[in-house]
Amino acid sequence: MRLFVGLGNPGAKYAGNRHNIGFMALDRIAADHGFGPWRKAHHGLVAEGRLGLEKVVLLKPETFMNLSGQSVQSAVSFYKLALNEVTVFHDELDLAPGKCRVKSGGGHAGHNGLRSIHQHLGEAYHRVRLGIGHPGHKDAVAAYVLHDFAKADQDWLEDLMRGISDGAQALAAGDSAKFLNAVALRTAPPRNSGTAGAAEAAPAPKPAPAAPPSAPAKAATPFDALRGLLRKDG
Repeated sequence: MRLFVGLGNPGAKYAGNRHNIGFMALDRIAADHGFGPWRKAHHGLVAEGRLGLEKVVLLKPETFMNLSGQSVQSAVSFYKLALNEVTVFHDELDLAPGKCRVKSGGGHAGHNGLRSIHQHLGEAYHRVRLGIGHPGHKDAVAAYVLHDFAKADQDWLEDLMRGISDGAQALAAGDSAKFLNAVALRTAPPRNSGTAGAAEAAPAPKPAPAAPPSAPAKAATPFDALRGLLRKDG
């Protein structure tokens, strides 16, 4: 069994915030992969389903970001999970918008949701770091993460969500490389070779025009033979 945790703040007021990208990721996985309905449990909302061969529980804590660890600890205890069976999806200031990285263990880098999970469970869980960019100054961070994504962000955000959903089965199976490849195919698809495309599109050369037929030779006459004899005698 796997526990996927999305971090965010509950309520319509926060639904479109950059800080809620973890909630968005889980909502997309649940919708695309036929998970059961969301229900209240473990100080949050829970949905259950399968990704490939793995049973997966999705958890969106409703304790507000700073107390996320309470919700995650409750779910971990109930399902009797090891920390390496837990993956947390969260916003990441230190990654450019639309970038995605997977990390296991390590510090919380000042993220209040991760800080709370560290306090309740330790740091030996997996994270999916979802880049939202940095406002440029630490004093602007709180307002930045609690502000909705801009309209200009919607295209890359949609590509990122689609990629996460595409790779969710691989992530549940523990194949982070395959998961990241699925994300990259949506967020940075490979370009076709311009040379190959030009070769395929180039028209076949036109055949050279046929030479005009030569005039047929004239049949010899008795006068022609006589002229030949006169030339020899002369």
